[in-house]
Amino acid sequence: MPVKIHIGSDHAGLDFKNKIVEHLTSLGHTVQDHGPYTYDPLDDYPVFCIPAAAAVVAEPGSLGIVLGGSGNGEQIAANKVTGVRAALVWSVETAKLAREHNNANVMAIGGRMHTEEFSLELVDTFIATPFPGDERHVRRINMVSKYEETGAL
Repeated sequence: MPVKIHIGSDHAGLDFKNKIVEHLTSLGHTVQDHGPYTYDPLDDYPVFCIPAAAAVVAEPGSLGIVLGGSGNGEQIAANKVTGVRAALVWSVETAKLAREHNNANVMAIGGRMHTEEFSLELVDTFIATPFPGDERHVRRINMVSKYEETGAL
């Protein structure tokens, strides 16, 4: 089933971001690229990853991908957006669990951490895995959301 995907990176993820966009588009997904569009070794990932994450929240049902060299900073930036649950994905199992247990709506990935083929497998797994809505997971996600909104558990 086609999904709307918002994607952002930094200079370290630029080339791989373009390959992900091409891959997802070829599978019928709609992809909105939040940049960067040209290589600048001094660019800053928050400028691109935060808008991608914010777009996911603004468009319920969409998913996001943020990437850089390691994916760590990009995940942190995305998680500063209220309503985002960004998970650093580094294995097929973490891609599945991010969706199944955390209903993650953004995945972070390190463009320098894996082969292109394996990274695309992680992207495909994340997008294809539904959130089953098990009560225990919903309860936990709601606790995090409540804390995010009120500062209290």
